[in-house]
Formats: sequence, structure tokens, C-alpha cells
Amino acid sequence: MGEVKGFLKHDRQDIGKEPVEDRLKHWDEFIQFLKNDEIQAQGARCMDCGIPFCQSGCPVDNLIPEWNDLVYHDRWEEAIERLFKTNNFPEFTGRICPAPCENACVLGYNFPAVTIKNIELMIIERAYEKGWVKPRPPKTRTGKTVAVVGSGPAGLACADQLNKSGHKVTLYEKNERPGGLLRFGIPDFKLSKRVIDRRVDIMKKEGVEFKTGVHVGKDVLLSELKKKHHAVVLSGGAEAPRDLNVPGRELKGVYFAMEFLAQQNRVNSGLKFHGERIDVKGKKVVVIGGGDTGSDCVGTSNRQGAVSVKQFEILPRPPKERAADNPWPQWAFVERKSTSHEEGVEQDFCVMTKKLSGENGVLKKLHAIRLEFGEKDPKTGRRPMKEIEGSEFEIECDYVFLAMGFLGPVREGAVAELGLELDERGNVKADKNFMTSVPGIFAAGDLRRGQSLVVWAIKEGRLAAEGVDKFLKAKI
Repeated sequence: MGEVKGFLKHDRQDIGKEPVEDRLKHWDEFIQFLKNDEIQAQGARCMDCGIPFCQSGCPVDNLIPEWNDLVYHDRWEEAIERLFKTNNFPEFTGRICPAPCENACVLGYNFPAVTIKNIELMIIERAYEKGWVKPRPPKTRTGKTVAVVGSGPAGLACADQLNKSGHKVTLYEKNERPGGLLRFGIPDFKLSKRVIDRRVDIMKKEGVEFKTGVHVGKDVLLSELKKKHHAVVLSGGAEAPRDLNVPGRELKGVYFAMEFLAQQNRVNSGLKFHGERIDVKGKKVVVIGGGDTGSDCVGTSNRQGAVSVKQFEILPRPPKERAADNPWPQWAFVERKSTSHEEGVEQDFCVMTKKLSGENGVLKKLHAIRLEFGEKDPKTGRRPMKEIEGSEFEIECDYVFLAMGFLGPVREGAVAELGLELDERGNVKADKNFMTSVPGIFAAGDLRRGQSLVVWAIKEGRLAAEGVDKFLKAKI
């Protein structure tokens, strides 16, 4: 710890953002980095707290106090080395992670938390700028080959770790470019695809082979990969969306969120897309679902030029501050406003959609009712829900985007081919070494864990790589 009273001397300073009216005119990232001395001052706010709860809040166990202190002392190259010990892709998490580490920051107990996420992003971007991030292929090879199926954050992290261990890794991706959710799910204004390409280029130079446009389970069977490679890792994500089973769901204008988001990302990248163009310019939009995916639909709708955007959430509005049963250092279940919310949206809570109606097969209205929730059940932690009599309402809308979460991996294809065992939630079941019910086949990321954060996907990929490495070494 360099500055003993740094947390008293320096106020929290977040990275800047373009004004709303400017950033709505383009699809690029709109964050504005702080100057080096400003970030160093933020590093000085990190306390010598004895027990760094921030690390327990971080899924990848980042050595946060260490690189905060190194940044404060202007030792940036050492800081990136510390960061790479636990996180393969800080350029991703520094942009899109919700920063559970900051929720667990000791300073955050009664002061604004240390800007951990911003410091992480500045470390990696400075490292790229200075040329410190460069291909480092393994010096020796083990002679073992591994197929990784799915090039989202879990697959990329797993492939990166296995390659560093000297195994020959081939990464299969069904889409024409790698990145998975990072490329086709997260909007460009949150994560530029140039950031993904930059990292993939390094991985290629380090020896990872990317085979894009190959859908495992359709274009090539999982059993074929199992014969060809010494191990296979499935990291295809949780792509089965939760549907809205109400009358009118079949109307034109009702789409899953990922249909909308992926198509716009394809348009931005000049890639082909299937189906009719989803363009909400001059239209009235309703987003059902209050999470990150719903927020991304809000930001995308505003950039396309929607005349109005509403977002409905079935649950109650979160409190402004931590509830008594949600103490520090737990993740704080409080109301948060995303950058997309800043750009214009009408949010409403405790709303349940009852039906959709239209004319000539085209969506025209959404019909809903308001809900009330009772006291929390001490055993289950759930709050009973009931409809409020007489609270029915309807609104005009041209588009409805369903952003209500995901139910797990797509079962058809690779998962079903070899009869992989599933857990009670429908995810691919794996043991402590991430091996599935079929020896030699491993699972990682949302496909195994269920819908989660990018930072958890990276952790899953790293742990699966450890399991594969143990399995391969046992066969030598």
C-alpha cells in the first residue's frame, strides 16, 4: 500500500462517457479513458484492509490489491503480469463485467468503492499500447490434441490455457467469426469487435487453430471429434431462451432479444443474417425483462431510432440501498441504471404480460396486469406473487423483445448425440474436474453452469482446462 490515507485524499473518479446525444449517433464504444495520473490516484484509494474481500467477490480471483498498488507506483508492466496470472481477457471484463469485486470492496462498506474495473481496463489497454501484450507460444508441445467447441469467453479461456500448457488446440465455432456471445450478443457500443479480433489474432499466433463455420452436431459429429482428439471440451453456452407463452406470441414483431441483438451486430460488421431485417426506427418498442440483455435491447432500439422504448420487469423495483438481509460483502441487490437506461427508457416493475394482439398477423398491442408480492418465505426465500384485481392495462407497440433469460444449452445436436447426462436444471452435468458422463468429454461455461456472467465463463474455461490437463497427463 503506497498512500496510507489515499482513500481519504482522493474521491472516486469513474471513466468518462460521451454525452447521450453524441453516442446515440454511432455504434462504437463511447467510454473516455482517464489520464495515467488520474488512474494512479484511483489506485491509491485501495486500502491496506488486511483481508481483501474484493478478491473473494471476483470470480477469477484477481490479485486486485497487488495491481492497484503497482498502478499507484507507476509500475504498469508488472501490473499487467499480475493481472494475467488470473484473467486471460481483462480487455473483456474491464468493459462488460458488473464488477462484483467492487460490491465486496472494504472501502465500499461506507465509502464509494475503489474503481477496480476501470483500473483493470486501463492496465490492459496501456499494456496493448506499450506492446507488452504479444504472442507467447509454448516452448514445447505435449503431442496431445484437444477440440474446444464454442468460442465464447469460456471456450476462448479454455483454449488459451490448454495451449499455454503445450497441448495442440483446435477451436470450433458454428458462426463465421469467433467470439460467441461476445461478438453476436453484446452490442458494439459496449464491446467493440476490434477488441475481440485483437485477442484472437494473438491466440492464432500462439498456435490455437480456429475453425469457424463448423457446427458441431450438424457439420461434424461429436463422436468424430472424440475419435480425432485426445479430449473434447464443450463450451457452447446457454442458448435456449425463455419464451413467453401467451396468446399472440406468433405475431409479426415479437422476437427473442438475441435475434434482435445478433442481427444488429451482424449488420455493423457487414455480415449476412437470416430472416427479415428488424428495424425499429420510428416504432414503439417494449422490452420484456429487466436484466443486462434487456438493457442491451434498449440501447440498440434507441440507436436504431425508436420513437419510444418501454421496459417491463415482472419483479418489484429493487431498493436504492442494500436491504438488511443483503449485507456487505454480498452482491448488492439494488437498483442500477445502465448506460442504455441513461439514453432513454420508461421502466415499469411488477408487470406481467397476459397477451399480445394485432391486426392481419402484425403486432399492435400488449395487454398486461400489475402484480403485488407478499413477504419473503423464510424457508424458500421467495415472495408469493398475485395479480392485482382491476389493474389490467394495454399499450400500443410495434415490437416486443423477449429478454427473460435462458433455460440452458440447446439439447439437440452435440449434447444429445452421445446422451450426455444433464443436471436438474437441464445443464450438462460434469464432475469436479469438469468431465461429463462420457469420459474424455468436458463441459465449461454457461453450458455447464447455466446463464451467468462473462467473468464466470472465463473462470469456468480455466478450471475446465485444468481438468483436461490432469486427464491428459494421466494418459502419458
